[in-house]
Amino acid sequence: MSVALLLVSHSVRLAQGAAELAREMAPDVVVECAAGDVDGGLGTSLEKVESMLARILADGAPGVVVLADLGSAVLTVESALEMVEELADRVRLASAPFVEGAVAAAVTAQQGGGLAAVLEAAEGAVRSIGPRPVVELVETGPTPDDGPAGTSVAGEVVGVVGAPLHGEGVATAHAVVRNPLGLHARPAALVARTAASFGIPVRIQGVDATSVLQLMALGTEAGTRLEVAAQGARAETAVASLVGLIEGGFGEA
Repeated sequence: MSVALLLVSHSVRLAQGAAELAREMAPDVVVECAAGDVDGGLGTSLEKVESMLARILADGAPGVVVLADLGSAVLTVESALEMVEELADRVRLASAPFVEGAVAAAVTAQQGGGLAAVLEAAEGAVRSIGPRPVVELVETGPTPDDGPAGTSVAGEVVGVVGAPLHGEGVATAHAVVRNPLGLHARPAALVARTAASFGIPVRIQGVDATSVLQLMALGTEAGTRLEVAAQGARAETAVASLVGLIEGGFGEA
């Protein structure tokens, strides 16, 4: 069983929406909510937080990362951790953006990350949210789907947001995004999980391909041309797998 998440919010709807998004990204990860006051209105409940943490851990989760939406929710979680000493070694409260942190943490848990790694992913989400890179439209030659007429237009991301791979054992290739919505949330999670499965450095347009938020920050659209690179013993296989995902439209084309 993977590390679980607990979302603590003043609003039941907010927590449920964030949990739904995180579960879509990481279908095997337990994502629970402790939201609203005891009557389900706006507020937080110490009793709800304590009981949900106890239930998640009793069900076998090796650890829990907690995300809270606002200051008093943070205080509620801290109070729960202070009152129940046995939670200290298995529960971590993240200082992270509520939605982005939940998504990043869930994807890392799905990839098999431990408690420290999932916490780091949540707290690193704020660093992964940057300005959208400049996208330049360029003319490319016709593809088999274009038919006999003219050329197609593709967008190529310029101003790479990350460190490209250098040295021995680097494999690279290019792929054009085919699905209409580009590298949005679900495809980004699929790419991140696939990249992580190879256990080697993988970059897409210079960003960490295992980070769903960095991938989404690329702002790719249909027709965007991306560079895929990997380094290590399975680099060529990793690149081929990711190029296949991208060119295949992530099953959405």
